[in-house]
Amino acid sequence: MVDITIKDVAALAGVSAATASRVLSGNPATSPRARASVAAAVTELDYRPNAQARALRSTRSDSIGLLVSDVRNPFFADLAHTVEQAALSEGYVTLLGNANERKEQQDRYLDTLISRRVDGIIVAPLGDGSGSIRSLIEREIPTVFVDRTVAGIDVPSVTTDSEAGIRQAVEHLAAVGHTRIGYISGPQATSTGRDRFAAFTTAVAAAGLSQDPELVYFGDFQAASGSAGVHALLELSDPPTALLAADSLMAVGAIAILHKRGLRIGTDIAMIAFDDIEWFALLNPALSVISHSVEDMGRIAVDMLLQVINGETPQSVVLPSELIIRASSSSPIPRTSVSPAAGLSPRKN
Repeated sequence: MVDITIKDVAALAGVSAATASRVLSGNPATSPRARASVAAAVTELDYRPNAQARALRSTRSDSIGLLVSDVRNPFFADLAHTVEQAALSEGYVTLLGNANERKEQQDRYLDTLISRRVDGIIVAPLGDGSGSIRSLIEREIPTVFVDRTVAGIDVPSVTTDSEAGIRQAVEHLAAVGHTRIGYISGPQATSTGRDRFAAFTTAVAAAGLSQDPELVYFGDFQAASGSAGVHALLELSDPPTALLAADSLMAVGAIAILHKRGLRIGTDIAMIAFDDIEWFALLNPALSVISHSVEDMGRIAVDMLLQVINGETPQSVVLPSELIIRASSSSPIPRTSVSPAAGLSPRKN
């Protein structure tokens, strides 16, 4: 006999598994239509809820935790908003923590969320999975990783395939004449930092561009390292004619320094950023970006977490990325290149 699960009920009723679960637990934060549809599906499928799952539901707090790596990062700010709205629509409130790209701060917030007995936690993890990340797993607290993963820890995750977008960015810059691309990388202690750096090095090699290691600056996904990266790259004896920043916050820092040095983005130096922040399109010139859907990431993470809370084992999801070309990178290679002393000098042939 085939076991009927809550996912089967939800599919027949035309609602999410989380909504079906809330209907069956008697939560009032459901619509009459959803309750009627779920009730009909339960009858048709002869669904019998698991007794253990019912017992667990009785101790729920109707709250979830969300720990982002840096709340100042526009990407994570958008993610927090999406998660909060998606969770609220399912009757859950969201407790937000900010790791500030520091493992110690991450652990402090996770310990607090655990003590608050939240029903589950969505986290963009830092480090190698030790400390409080390990505590989540050992305590069997429903957990979903978002944007990042940790090697050796098997929990559902929602991440982005960075390879396609970065490859498109490198190919685009090569097509308009750039051979030396400066890359402001994320930290190699995070999966996104490692994956994007690997994608960049592979793409540069495949395009036959310069693989000079001095063209890579390792940052920390914060604005100050984007600024420092531009300073370091422009001080090279043969500086890059194009920049690729591995996330939006480092791009913000990079843009600030380029403006401070009087360099015209899209004219004196090309630039592309990973993450499509809304106001990047409003800059003059508009910034080319590697786009991936933060809305999909947040929505899927919430749905996935609620499935875990209900005793299910959802499959991890990898979202696509793609290049959006705007004026910051669409012009042919500048006739001048960056000089560390004067800001601009005749381009070498």
